[in-house]
Amino acid sequence: MSVLNSNNAPDASVVKPHFIFSSLSLLILSVMIILADSSFLDAYFNTKIVAITHMAVLGWAIMIVFGALYQLIPVVFETSLFSENLAKFTFWISSFSVVFLTYSFWIGAYATLLPYAASLMFISLLLFIVNILLSYKNSKLKNNSSKFVITAVLWLAITEIIGTLIAFNFMYTFLSEIHLHYLKIHATIGLIGWFLLLIIGVSSTLIPMFFVSHELKDKKLSIAYYLINFGLIALSVNWFFIHQNQFDILFWLSIAIGILFFISFVYDSYKKRMRKILDIGMKHTMLSIISLVLPFALGLVLTLGFGIEQVLIYRVVTVYGFSIIFGFITTLILGQTYKTLPFVIWLDKYKGLVGKIKTPMPRELYSEKIANIHFYFYLLFIISMILGIFFDKLWLIRIGSYLLLIVAVLYNINVFKMVSHKVKTEITNEN
Repeated sequence: MSVLNSNNAPDASVVKPHFIFSSLSLLILSVMIILADSSFLDAYFNTKIVAITHMAVLGWAIMIVFGALYQLIPVVFETSLFSENLAKFTFWISSFSVVFLTYSFWIGAYATLLPYAASLMFISLLLFIVNILLSYKNSKLKNNSSKFVITAVLWLAITEIIGTLIAFNFMYTFLSEIHLHYLKIHATIGLIGWFLLLIIGVSSTLIPMFFVSHELKDKKLSIAYYLINFGLIALSVNWFFIHQNQFDILFWLSIAIGILFFISFVYDSYKKRMRKILDIGMKHTMLSIISLVLPFALGLVLTLGFGIEQVLIYRVVTVYGFSIIFGFITTLILGQTYKTLPFVIWLDKYKGLVGKIKTPMPRELYSEKIANIHFYFYLLFIISMILGIFFDKLWLIRIGSYLLLIVAVLYNINVFKMVSHKVKTEITNEN
């Protein structure tokens, strides 16, 4: 059936709301980009871009990651989730926090609403972290994948602490540096420490499963783990305490080389795959892995400087953040939705009916045609937005924003097609 292990899997009521909220967040995000299209040509720290970034990261990406990770705990940790009730409570407080926080940024209420919204978000993320850490405590499996996931969760805690401090600093002004300095640290730790390490940890288990690949070298993952974490720790310590930016290039190279080891691991899995034809989920996955090259090339450019004018630096930074959030993370999430959610729904609807009725395959619960269409629309969206930002072309950004709206609508159609699936009652001839 599916390569995902169903032992100890949580109830679908834990996972489905996260996918529903996340898909709706993508729709809201596309509308926000349409409304704020010209903001992409301004400095990257304007209120609209910050609001869009937080809706993308917290409403769209993190919520779906929470739901998927709850489902994947049995695979990565080989144990059940510590508390399903805690996961459900965390969902509701997180949902409210995302809306509250995004609205605070959108209207620029930094010294009024933002600290309270940030506090709620801190509580919701803390509850998630506790649930995952206690699940890991019950696990007997301590492999590379679980090591990446737990380390990512710890980086998430640091990311949220820094973000909360920044929010309260708008009200009380106690930090020694300007907000942009800490915002750089907050974003870097969140995108690399939390998202990248989590994605490497989970995908290092799932990609070989979905490819049906064997005899892979885990040593490459271990090297990637230490290089990425060394580079990120060194960058963070330097930015917080030492302020010797001439060393940043060495730390970025450590991270970049670690990522290359991970890409090499994925390439090995691809070469040794027994499943030769890539479905829509794996097409997205491979595209997302390849797209990692752009943000880290841009990261090195920003670190070295090359005498770039300030206006161009703003554009490069915007493209850098865009390429990580939309080129890497969103592309991967769009694809993995079609690997995770169909299985969750199938398990909920048909696990107890195998042999009693003729059951569909998980991939039959959504429209592959719609998924393929939005795959190509999404490619056009990325190209249009990057070119529009780089070359200061508002018309390209506007085209890209409407392309994302089309993608969001098509994606939502498939998500709601899956979550509203009704059990088919065709009786088998067995007996």
